[in-house]
Amino acid sequence: MPPLFMLLLSSTAASFFDCPVETVESRRQGRNRGRRRRWARTMGQCYGKNVSVSEDGGARTSVNGAGEIVPATPARKSRSGATTPLYTYGGGAAWPSPYPQGSASPLPVGVSPSPARSTPRRFFGRPFPPPSPAKHIKAALAKRQGLPKPKDGPVPEDGTGEGERPLDKSFGYSKNFGAKYELGKEVGRGHFGHTCLATAKKGEIKGQLVAVKIISKAKMTTPVSIEDVRREVKILKALSGHKNLVKFYEACEDTINVYIVMELCDGGELLERILSRGGRYTEEDAKAIVVQILSVVAFCHLQGVVHRDLKPENFLFATKDECADMKLIDFGLSDFIKPDERLNDIVGSAYYVAPEVLHRSYSTEADIWSVGVITYILLCGCRPFWARTESGIFRSVLRADPNFVDSPWPDVSPEAKDFVKRLLNKDYRKRMTAAQALTHPWLRDLQQKIPLDIVIYRLVKSYLRATPLRRSTLKALSKALTEDELFYMRLQFKLLKPTRDGCISLENFRTALLQNATEAMRESRVLDILNALEPLSYTRMDFEEFCAAAISPYHLEALDGWEQIASTAFEFFEREGNRVISVEELAQDLNLPPTAYSMLKDWIRPEDGKLSVLGYTRYLHGVTIRSSNARHR
Repeated sequence: MPPLFMLLLSSTAASFFDCPVETVESRRQGRNRGRRRRWARTMGQCYGKNVSVSEDGGARTSVNGAGEIVPATPARKSRSGATTPLYTYGGGAAWPSPYPQGSASPLPVGVSPSPARSTPRRFFGRPFPPPSPAKHIKAALAKRQGLPKPKDGPVPEDGTGEGERPLDKSFGYSKNFGAKYELGKEVGRGHFGHTCLATAKKGEIKGQLVAVKIISKAKMTTPVSIEDVRREVKILKALSGHKNLVKFYEACEDTINVYIVMELCDGGELLERILSRGGRYTEEDAKAIVVQILSVVAFCHLQGVVHRDLKPENFLFATKDECADMKLIDFGLSDFIKPDERLNDIVGSAYYVAPEVLHRSYSTEADIWSVGVITYILLCGCRPFWARTESGIFRSVLRADPNFVDSPWPDVSPEAKDFVKRLLNKDYRKRMTAAQALTHPWLRDLQQKIPLDIVIYRLVKSYLRATPLRRSTLKALSKALTEDELFYMRLQFKLLKPTRDGCISLENFRTALLQNATEAMRESRVLDILNALEPLSYTRMDFEEFCAAAISPYHLEALDGWEQIASTAFEFFEREGNRVISVEELAQDLNLPPTAYSMLKDWIRPEDGKLSVLGYTRYLHGVTIRSSNARHR
């Protein structure tokens, strides 16, 4: 059973019975139920301001006797890569995009995620109820879960239909589960199966208690549901070597079930620890939690795995000790993601879902948003985005700003507030990465180990492909970096292990990546990015050029001192890189059509034909021209 305040969007087979062993048991004994309800009510009183969120619009979710919200079910990613709009009303109106006006959309050129800004009105001048952001999900319910459509009969237990081939439910896992493990009591039950304790009867873990997810094959009624289980096992098996990951032992099967055997974490959920502390953590204690979360998330992202369901319920403590390590669990919604790939299926938990997920174009940055929501809760005990319906929650995520005014935020340090704000930026490009967040001033005093950041490889790849003008602007920007940003750059450069003369080459990038490689990295084809760094085979890069190559203007734009940084950078650019440039040349450099010439004229100083301060900053940010009449089909 999902926790009280969670609205689970997923319908994947492995996600419906993801309750941790110790949590279900404690619920059966009646512990923490009252505290959960009181805390859920308290959290609902602190939410994003400045937006009026309609609570009666769209489809409501049903609420059962325990006050729990029944989950909606998402659509799965289109294998063809096609996307559809999230908030459309009839043929036109849609909710506005969360991305700043004039910024590049994450969607392909010619695709508008939210083409209009108004909702039709009734004769009485009152707006129609806003369309439910989850309405489109219902159309995919039958396809994913195998639920019967209207006027259809029930789905056969074996997943077959008239004129259809039977589904292949053979996974190739070990068939001798009964000989290896002795099942204990059931401690959790979901839509697709249940969770049990078990004792290992042989092997290296003989005599140890383990947790076993038992997934019923009878519930796997579609190819998608079968693939969900197969992918979860593959990810659990491929990811290894991090202390904050739940340990996977093996997967077994018989004709009835699939069994996923993992280590037993008996220290309880992070959610339970929050409740036991009255709903929030002190800053110092929150730091220790956030560092562990960021560390394992950075590891997953380096391996090319996006979790997509980060929340306090999915972090368990290894033991009941107050200083026990946390373990990330439940990869039922996770997926492998290739470099530069973007996903478009809406999955996750409503309160933690990122804006770009609702717009069906996202990558690993969606996990960072979820970390920001968790950190917000740790520091104040309230959700940053709240509403009574799923549609209201989604609108709050897209349009509302988190509340940093009410208590206890006046007593929270400026560094902590800046940290949360940089994770909860609605423009995903401006969010810190997990590795970068570990170097933020708020966490720096903990002196934790900083992991290799995969975004460095992507940025260097773009730099090597950039035009001379682009490189010149980035070099000027790198000379204006703040000490905080240089701290992060020095650590990443050090991880590449430069030679004695302080330079790096392709071999340094390759060695650093291979030292961190797991089977997951090979599955997600992260190593393919090394092919794009091939120009470094013939040259070397010192720290100064590395800073220019690995810098992200979007990350700097999120800083409070961005205007000063841009002004200082332009002074360097004026002295070393600014030159006469025509509108046509600038448009060609930016890959823009002639229709953009009128806009680009404002970027060039008429007196000398060089980029102005405005032109320099706009050039750094980049421009995407797309038709305002474009629609998803």
